[in-house]
Amino acid sequence: MTDLYQSQRAMRQMRRQAMQRGVIAILDVGSSKTACLILRFDGTGKLSEDNSIGSLAGQSGFRVVGAATTRSRGVQFGEITAMQETERAIRTALQAAQKMAEIRVDHVIACFSGASPRSYGLDATVELEGQVVTEAEIARVLAACEVPEYGAGREVLHAQPVNFALDNRSGLIDPRGQLGRNLAVDMHMLTVDTSAIQNLVHCIKRCDAELAGIASSAYASGISALVEDEQELGAACIDMGGGSTSISIFMKKHMIFADCVRMGGDHITGDISMGLGVPMANAERIKTFCGGVHATGADDRDMIDIGGDTGDWEHDRRTVSRAELIGIMRPRVEEILEEVRVRLDAAGFDHLPNQQIVLTGGSSQIMGLDGLASRILGQQVRLGRPLRVHGLPQSATGPGFAGAVGLALFAAHPQDEWWDFEVPVDRYPARSLRRAVKWFRDNW
Repeated sequence: MTDLYQSQRAMRQMRRQAMQRGVIAILDVGSSKTACLILRFDGTGKLSEDNSIGSLAGQSGFRVVGAATTRSRGVQFGEITAMQETERAIRTALQAAQKMAEIRVDHVIACFSGASPRSYGLDATVELEGQVVTEAEIARVLAACEVPEYGAGREVLHAQPVNFALDNRSGLIDPRGQLGRNLAVDMHMLTVDTSAIQNLVHCIKRCDAELAGIASSAYASGISALVEDEQELGAACIDMGGGSTSISIFMKKHMIFADCVRMGGDHITGDISMGLGVPMANAERIKTFCGGVHATGADDRDMIDIGGDTGDWEHDRRTVSRAELIGIMRPRVEEILEEVRVRLDAAGFDHLPNQQIVLTGGSSQIMGLDGLASRILGQQVRLGRPLRVHGLPQSATGPGFAGAVGLALFAAHPQDEWWDFEVPVDRYPARSLRRAVKWFRDNW
């Protein structure tokens, strides 16, 4: 734990330096594409932030000056499986974005999905030594949280204070400077497989860049696809990517749960490829232009040319009805959504006051998906696109860019994490209680 804690702290330091220099690269390493955005900050080196704990205030402070995407290789289920292939994709995207921005960038903030995320709820209470809440008191209450035994081969990716209480007043975002006797905190901690982080760090280093931050793409997508009210009142963001589907739940502007289903758009494409006996590239095209999950009577008569280029004339002029295509796609989409529902139920999503669900990610664009999702998830569902940020090219405004845009917002206005406070490293408790996500059921 301590080494990651130190490296997270070092990365935060590096991010501040990058901001002062005025440019930073954002990298979203996915199973189907690797996206890179270059951000330029407005010369002040300061962000227009109000310096309060956990504010995701304002999207000002930067503009996108370079953007590029390339097809991912060597990434499956959101995790790197072939280092050199991934390194090449990262290098390609980085170089193309730098070329567009006409600037060299040394620092990168990256996000990734997969890596078996697990959420834990921690809490602690301390008696204040003085009457006033200081930075040191916040460090002390964070240090008092009992960390669960999350197992070998796992790392803490996020550890965020999501709620403070002072005496009997709960729901405080930033208690610094307030008077009281007892200070309590609720924290959300997210752990992931160590190997996934190490592989990503290694690939970025090989591309001659310094890692100045790392985040879960479930978190990044939620930041950009959920509007402020949804983040405040309770909503889930379902980011349907190529290799995996990330789930995050937000409440009071903080992520309080994250998980991921190891299935995505690539699996739907694979089913079409198998079902119709066409190569993956053809299947992807058919899915994108003709696919859907809701068949009407007209779809029996709507014929799709599935052609090929084998040179066998009979084989190459095959057609299939749209209804048949939907019959191949729908079971897999249902399977993904059923899995998502299981994860949301396990998180106690139905206990939140507002249960909005926002679908984003490249695979959320399948025709009729929102209607099917409402039926399976039984909630109000909408399709989400990333928030508008300055300078974002039109090609990067689609739902497939929710992770990259969210990461840009995260870079500009990071929420406070454990390592931002001077928590003494030796105060990490070894023994633990598994409280999982129980506290938000009790508290809200």
